[in-house]
Amino acid sequence: MYDVIIIGAGTAGMTAALNALRNGKTVLVLEKESVGGQISLSPRVENFPTITAISGAELSDRLFEQIMHHGADFELEKVTGLKKDGDVFTVLTDYGAHEGKSVIIATGASARHIGVPGEDELIGHGVSYCALCDGAFYKDEEVALIGDANTALQYALFLTNYCKKVHVCTLFDRFFADKAHVDNLMTKDNVAIYHNLSLKEFLSDGGELSGLVFENTVDKSEFRLPVKAVFIAIGQIPDNSAFKDFVDIDKNGYIVAGEDGTTRTDGLFVAGDCRTKRIRQLATAAADGAIAATNASIYLK
Repeated sequence: MYDVIIIGAGTAGMTAALNALRNGKTVLVLEKESVGGQISLSPRVENFPTITAISGAELSDRLFEQIMHHGADFELEKVTGLKKDGDVFTVLTDYGAHEGKSVIIATGASARHIGVPGEDELIGHGVSYCALCDGAFYKDEEVALIGDANTALQYALFLTNYCKKVHVCTLFDRFFADKAHVDNLMTKDNVAIYHNLSLKEFLSDGGELSGLVFENTVDKSEFRLPVKAVFIAIGQIPDNSAFKDFVDIDKNGYIVAGEDGTTRTDGLFVAGDCRTKRIRQLATAAADGAIAATNASIYLK
């Protein structure tokens, strides 16, 4: 039996593991996909203390090496449910079950789909949610990027290194990203920016994306964009359904919890992007992990 079981190996989860281990606790980290979570897909991180610039993948690898060095156990398993009998939690996975005295949920969030018919069928055939993963496949091609916040602009900037032209399309009349990202984007010669566009249709040819049809939200005119790829970066959605019997979940699917990371179930904590919070950044995820681990350690005393 572990002192702490951490569900999720993103920044919040691995920081929680680091702090719990340094408090002398035995720790198991469960991750369903890959280490690092959403930040591992970021081509460039510049807002983390002491680091001028680093790729999200490298940052994630460093953090993983750190927790393994301190003695964390790690399993690549998908969590399917949770039980509690007295003071003992049982975390159910697709490979079995693990027992722990406390649990920290740090499942993060996944890319939000745009919800236009044909989207799911074209995933991997021109529709992507990760420029870092798929951008290089479209070297010297014209591509579209839908989104208006930091991740979207980071993706657009990354794509300018490979693609002939990057068409950046936003739903509103402005960007909601850091000024540094916006200013950098404006310096790129191979970027075209279109505001006030709502995607209405994916065009395809032979099962591959061939273009996009937008409606201008101001004058209702149609705008067609012939591209072989579109990268969608319009936010994230959590998946906390496996824990619904033990936590309160808001209308958007986030676990209701304050800065202390406590939930309505004793011994069950939450950290990172999967909880209700106003600011979702790398630094706040790390802070959440440290706080949840510290409170879990206090609970175990």
